[in-house]
Amino acid sequence: MKILLAVDGSPCSDEAIEEIGRRPWPAGSEIKVLTTWELPLPPTPEAWAVPPNYLEDLDRVASEHAGSIVEHAVGRLKKGMGAATVIEGEVLPGPPRVVILDVAERWGADLIAVGSHGYRGWERFLMGSVSQSVVSHAKCSVEVVRCRKRAGAPKETSRSSPGGR
Repeated sequence: MKILLAVDGSPCSDEAIEEIGRRPWPAGSEIKVLTTWELPLPPTPEAWAVPPNYLEDLDRVASEHAGSIVEHAVGRLKKGMGAATVIEGEVLPGPPRVVILDVAERWGADLIAVGSHGYRGWERFLMGSVSQSVVSHAKCSVEVVRCRKRAGAPKETSRSSPGGR
């Protein structure tokens, strides 16, 4: 079984790592931990507004941060899972919803797992929902792991397969 675990370093992402890590996957399963980064647009279009190396430095820092997120997730999974499961990490630039779907299709993922921030209303309008986009457009099953609302509350997960079945 091929599981694509998309992470972003948030507490909700950590919940998804824990959820995937505690399951008894079939021998020979593969888990690919993926994170992406996207450079923000410069605050102003004028060339004089930002230093010459601004975008290169920002790209380097974002890439290093993304690498540490994947390294952390892979380390946590390897610590809790046996050698029967192959675990690897990948860091790619681009919009998360696009990159996740592209990697899942190219790699032949059987399941995509993502954490949900649980944005509602205005936040969701402004921030968008990566998990909703992945659920809506994935060609394989998707599991959305939600953050716990309060200590001791049961964890909610939702699963979706292509076509909303």
